[in-house]
Amino acid sequence: MKQTSVTTNAPCWVELGTSDPTAARAFYSELFGWREDDRSRPAGSDYAQMLVGDAPAAAITPRYAPRQPTAWTVCFAVADADATAARIAESGGSILKEPTDVLDHGRFAVAADPSRAVFILWQARAFRGAGVFNEPGSLGWVELLTRDPAGATAFYPSVFGWSVAPSEHYTQWGLAGRDFGGMLAMDDRFPPEVPPHWLPYFAVLDADVTVSRAVTLGGDVLMPVFGMPGGRRIAVLRDPQGAAFGVYASGTEG
Repeated sequence: MKQTSVTTNAPCWVELGTSDPTAARAFYSELFGWREDDRSRPAGSDYAQMLVGDAPAAAITPRYAPRQPTAWTVCFAVADADATAARIAESGGSILKEPTDVLDHGRFAVAADPSRAVFILWQARAFRGAGVFNEPGSLGWVELLTRDPAGATAFYPSVFGWSVAPSEHYTQWGLAGRDFGGMLAMDDRFPPEVPPHWLPYFAVLDADVTVSRAVTLGGDVLMPVFGMPGGRRIAVLRDPQGAAFGVYASGTEG
């Protein structure tokens, strides 16, 4: 991933909505070395902002509705949440939560693409988003898994102005020459009940060591460590509450 700071129309933050925030904080703290920023927790809330060093990296929150799945959600930085929400609707997507202010931190909306993959829009004010990218324990890549790659290829560039770099097996998303994510077509390897979704990948020093540690902590391996051209090694895991996420260790390509 070439993105190193918050960029408009690119990923800026990730949030885990989980059935057990306390257990999730313990799992990811052990796995990635995160620590909770006690100053960021609203009074009476179980919302927790997690830090890599002193930089915000992600949030762990309770589920806010009974039917909400335990899952990671990717946030995209936008200049105007209301205008982007309107563009999503015009492009065939849907708005699940209308743009709403979060104190003085910013303005957000929850949206879904035409295949119902969910994501968040974030219009920053006091809080910009992640303070670190592509370093161990931080967001390093985002991947759309969808059964409608043609529809996604039309939708996301229309909404966000992304560049599209397709190949036989994979498509990469980018902005101004900075690739930040990709798209994987869901085939019969994915059970019908698995919905289209965005999957965050976190950078790690050693993918094999991280996978072993995740299993020891009670996680599962959805995709074993896989070596890619250039030496990059990736894997997909599931935390003890059921949320999927990826990890990757950079190779010679950085």
